[in-house]
Amino acid sequence: MFVFDVSETEAIPGAKDVEPFPPEIDKPFEVLNGKLLNKELELVIENAKRDGIRITTTNDGSQSAGCIRWVNKNHALDSQKVLSGYEKRIPVYTSVTVKYELLVNSNGQSPEAQYATIAHELAHLYCGHLGSPNIKLWPDRQNLAHITEEFEAESVSFLVCQRHGIQTTSPKYLSQYADGHDDIPSISMESVMKAAGLIETMSRERMKVRKQKI
Repeated sequence: MFVFDVSETEAIPGAKDVEPFPPEIDKPFEVLNGKLLNKELELVIENAKRDGIRITTTNDGSQSAGCIRWVNKNHALDSQKVLSGYEKRIPVYTSVTVKYELLVNSNGQSPEAQYATIAHELAHLYCGHLGSPNIKLWPDRQNLAHITEEFEAESVSFLVCQRHGIQTTSPKYLSQYADGHDDIPSISMESVMKAAGLIETMSRERMKVRKQKI
């Protein structure tokens, strides 16, 4: 059936008694309060490159936030340039192979909402949900239950955003996953805290290119 996303619709001119869509339909991933004060979004996108992560904005429907995945191994691996330092005030760049694609929906989403989504998707990687190219960098914790992965990723996003004064819909998001379950899933607090700390650092300062081959 051919349909339009709610983001592609508008009220007919002159229509009466038209109620706006509720936020959970119109902009379900928008933050509730807070603003990014510095260059957190730009820094986290740039620092992600050092781990072979390419972050790309998309123009998807309102019900899509983002995703992270391995690049298609059947295609030639691409690379991206990462600023690795300066020589006599001239910037020096290093080529890093792109191993992961992180897509974030920018259609009607504020920079704060995009930042929260990126933090969530990076958490999936750094908590080990996609495996690990090197367990010295982050753990390999594949094949966890989906609800456990979502609890961990959203907990990381919540912590990172809270530290930047951004109030998200994480509590409601997590409560929806808890509905119908007697117990909150058993998550790794160590993985959550390490991932949150890493993403917070990535949002605060430009980090060195990793020496390890990943």
